Amino acid sequence: GRANGGAAYQRSPTDKPPFTLGQIKKAIPPHCFQRSIIKSFSYVVHDLVIVAALLYAALVWIPTLPTVLQLGAWPLYWIVQGCVMTGVWVIAHECGHHAFSDYSLLDDTVGLVLHSWLLVPYFSWKYSHRRHHSNTGSLERDEVFVPKQKEALAWYTPYIYNNPIGRLVHIVVQLTLGWPLYLALNASGRPYPRFACHFDPYGPIYNDRERAQIFISDVGVLAVSLALLKLVSSFGFWWVVRVYGVPLLIVNAWLVLITYLQHTHPALPHYDSTEWDWLRGALATMDRDYGILNRVFHNITDTHVAHHLFSTMPHYHAMEATKAIKPILGEYYQFDPTPVAKATWREAKECIYVEPEDRKGVFWYSNKF
Repeated sequence: GRANGGAAYQRSPTDKPPFTLGQIKKAIPPHCFQRSIIKSFSYVVHDLVIVAALLYAALVWIPTLPTVLQLGAWPLYWIVQGCVMTGVWVIAHECGHHAFSDYSLLDDTVGLVLHSWLLVPYFSWKYSHRRHHSNTGSLERDEVFVPKQKEALAWYTPYIYNNPIGRLVHIVVQLTLGWPLYLALNASGRPYPRFACHFDPYGPIYNDRERAQIFISDVGVLAVSLALLKLVSSFGFWWVVRVYGVPLLIVNAWLVLITYLQHTHPALPHYDSTEWDWLRGALATMDRDYGILNRVFHNITDTHVAHHLFSTMPHYHAMEATKAIKPILGEYYQFDPTPVAKATWREAKECIYVEPEDRKGVFWYSNKF
């Protein structure tokens, strides 16, 4: 196929693959599925040491700089700290997949602490994200960044996406407010019969067995929020914003952008219930290249296809696994090296809604009004 802007891309095949999940797994060295507590914790310690060092610099070193230099040092701190904290977020996400260790209780404990520190309701997101992995690419049951069909779009949609200013505003709003709006209002999520919220234990997202853990998630976020209020009363609101708030906004922006670009691309299909199956849905995701940030983000960016196929695999084996499965997947493996900023602009321009083309039940992105 060809993107409307003229850039060529190869659409993912939509026929049922000529291989099975078992055949893919056999191509991966067995040690890639082994989880090591020591190795997993080494990444936690590594990231938290860097976070602590950056925090020390912000509290001790930056205030001693001349005012002019502080104007450059603070944004540098925010960006670097936000990127490192995103790596911590990825490890907590791995705990939710039971990819951190062989012990579920340990995984949940580490994940709860790390995610609560980042104001994420750990169990709430763990369960909704698990359903995303179970229904990837399904127009009816996927959980996040579920595209709409043309007839379901609001009347003002063309005025937003068909002009550069509206598109830029949309991207900025998505990166700044997208994550809290998803947690609080299920924005960009699948439709539910009634109001859905990640903080509501009795909401339609969760079943009776999960409700107690949703309460625990809320308590975790509440405890960190109260600690932040204590810091505000001691050091002031803008001190907390400078030291913690702005890096957290960058974390939220990264996780929204990473997820968006993993599942939004002109080459990726979506399926309705007549065509969808788990394997084709799991393959309808895109690996991307974030340069040096691939390592900072623990390769969640450039090994996402393997992650969707085997979500309990630790991130430190995902690169090796990805190399092993590429020959098996062939054209079913999707990778786009387009620079992140350019890809974000292109996807926001071209991937506005989905519609079927030659084959009923298989939907492709379009932007024509």
